[in-house]
Amino acid sequence: MELIKIATAGSVDDGKSTLIGRLLYETGALKSDQVQHIEDKSAARGFEYLDLSLATDGLLTEREQGITIDVSHIFFSTPKRRFIIADSPGHVEYTRNMVTGSSTAQASIILIDARKGMIEQTKRHFFITQLLGIKHIIFAINKMDLVDYKQKVYEEIKATLSDLVDKHGNKDVSYHYIPLSALYNDNVVNHSKKLAWYEGAALLDLMDAIPLENNKANDGVFQIQYVIRPKQEAFHDYRGFAGNVRTGGFSVGDAISIHPSGRKTLIKKIEKYGIAVDRVSAGENATLLLMDEIDASRGDSILNKRANINKGKSISATFCWMQDNPLTPGNKYWLQQGVQRSLVKVQSVRSKIDLEALEQSQTNQLGLNDIGIAALALAQPLFTKPYKENPSLGSFILIDTQTFNTAGVGFIETT
Repeated sequence: MELIKIATAGSVDDGKSTLIGRLLYETGALKSDQVQHIEDKSAARGFEYLDLSLATDGLLTEREQGITIDVSHIFFSTPKRRFIIADSPGHVEYTRNMVTGSSTAQASIILIDARKGMIEQTKRHFFITQLLGIKHIIFAINKMDLVDYKQKVYEEIKATLSDLVDKHGNKDVSYHYIPLSALYNDNVVNHSKKLAWYEGAALLDLMDAIPLENNKANDGVFQIQYVIRPKQEAFHDYRGFAGNVRTGGFSVGDAISIHPSGRKTLIKKIEKYGIAVDRVSAGENATLLLMDEIDASRGDSILNKRANINKGKSISATFCWMQDNPLTPGNKYWLQQGVQRSLVKVQSVRSKIDLEALEQSQTNQLGLNDIGIAALALAQPLFTKPYKENPSLGSFILIDTQTFNTAGVGFIETT
């Protein structure tokens, strides 16, 4: 059965948790004791409805405040496919959580409160989906029950969102707009008679219809994580390079090169969990055995002949900054991409996004939750590619050299 990951985003109290709770409830993903808990809590609070946000707001602090402050991954399924929902926080100070929660999503649901319309957080979340290259965006205009299900309210919000998409949206993305009420299940699982003027599909039908796209990058890059040399007589000549296929694929007999040494050879054998296979593809872990005795170690890369990637010591990237200490010229960090690591120095900070106007403004530093462009100088060359061409080779994290905490996430523009 197909598996798809969808990220949710929205401002505080736009109803993300209620929407996800509704999806879990209607698809039978909640256990009987969970449903009983929700029923009891809703009754104790005097609600005339089920407070389905209780299905996802698991942290005590969240339950007390009625907000979501962490990224939760929720699972449910329909007869057609399985879903992973990344429920991201709505507060501005948790923008970094949305970035990490959405980084591996194939689609995103951006919620808008029908009473408020598009706000700055809507723009922020929209921009992040564009930055991450998410191909399918669903704008869910929620809480239509609080505006008497008026078509005019929906049309005005849709027009504002469409203008945002026309001016700043990526052209190869599919955009959908849907009015709904997660609280009362209007247009969530089934088409609602209260929204009879809306002729589109219900939300769950839209989610079921999202086309899945595989990573089409042909650049074959295998990062070595461990060299296997068994100290046993039966495996006296065994030398296997264990690691992960970052992008592309490898087959037995492929011509490959080792970097940084540049030595060339052929793949003699491929093993997965000790079993010989003919081919491995992006995302898979495997062990490669080579025709020739070549010296390689952890952090080195194996490239196939189809690899067309950049190898350099300077990059320009868009950053989502994640720590209080700002990103400023002269600062040094560890750049981590898979098992590749290099010490880097910030050459310049060029601009940051004005999320009100969605325009670049000049600056010399990026603060917590800022999104902007900076240039780095690397101590040693890395294999990279612009994020839009190859997400696996176009993204990385910066690590604080003092605390070893993740300082920021980078998406490569040029190398």
